[in-house]
Amino acid sequence: MPPKRVAIVTSSTRSPRLNPTITQSTPYNIRNHRPSKTIPTPLRRVCHPRQPTPADPTPHYSKAHTRAWSAVVRQYDAFIFVTPQYNWSIPASLKNALDYLYFEWKGKPAGIVSYGGRGGGKAADHLRGILTGLRMRVVGTAPGLPVKFTGLPVGALSEEEEKVQLDERDLAGWKEAGVEGMMQNLGMELVCELDKE
Repeated sequence: MPPKRVAIVTSSTRSPRLNPTITQSTPYNIRNHRPSKTIPTPLRRVCHPRQPTPADPTPHYSKAHTRAWSAVVRQYDAFIFVTPQYNWSIPASLKNALDYLYFEWKGKPAGIVSYGGRGGGKAADHLRGILTGLRMRVVGTAPGLPVKFTGLPVGALSEEEEKVQLDERDLAGWKEAGVEGMMQNLGMELVCELDKE
C-alpha cells in the first residue's frame, strides 16, 4: 500500500505574513509518520462544477484554476490547516478555497493549528465547523499559538516575500505552554485517522 500523503495548508494570502513561517514549523512531527507537503490556498475565486461527480469532479469545473486546485487537493489523504485569526474567524482566502470544493475534502482527516494574539481559538472553532460541514474527520487536538512579540516587516516588499522570523519570546511561550506536545498529539491523531482507512 502506498504511503498516505498529508498536506499542510498555508491559509493566509496577505503580504507580509507570518503564516508561511508557522506553517513550516508545523510538519516536523508529521513527517516522521507520513510524507507531507505544504500547499498554499489559491488566490483567485474558484467556481462550482456544472454537475458535481463524486468519482472525479475535477474535469467538471468551468475554470482552469479551479480544476488545478481540485487536482492538487485530490492528491492528499489528510490536511493540516494552519490559520491566523482574522476578526475572530479565518481568512477569506481559506473559506473560499474550502467552499468551492466538496468531494475533494469529503471523508478526509483534518487537523487545525491556529495563531493570533491569544492563540486564534475563535478561528479554530469556526474552521472546525466548516470542515465538519464538508464532512471531513476533524481531529480533537487543535494547538493555538499566541503571537505576542513577533512583528511583521513594515514597508514595501521585493518580488520575493521576506521571511518573517519568530520572536524568541513567542517560541519560549509556546514551549512553556506545551505546544510541542499538542503538535505531537495532533500528528498522532491524524495518523490514527489515516490508519482507519
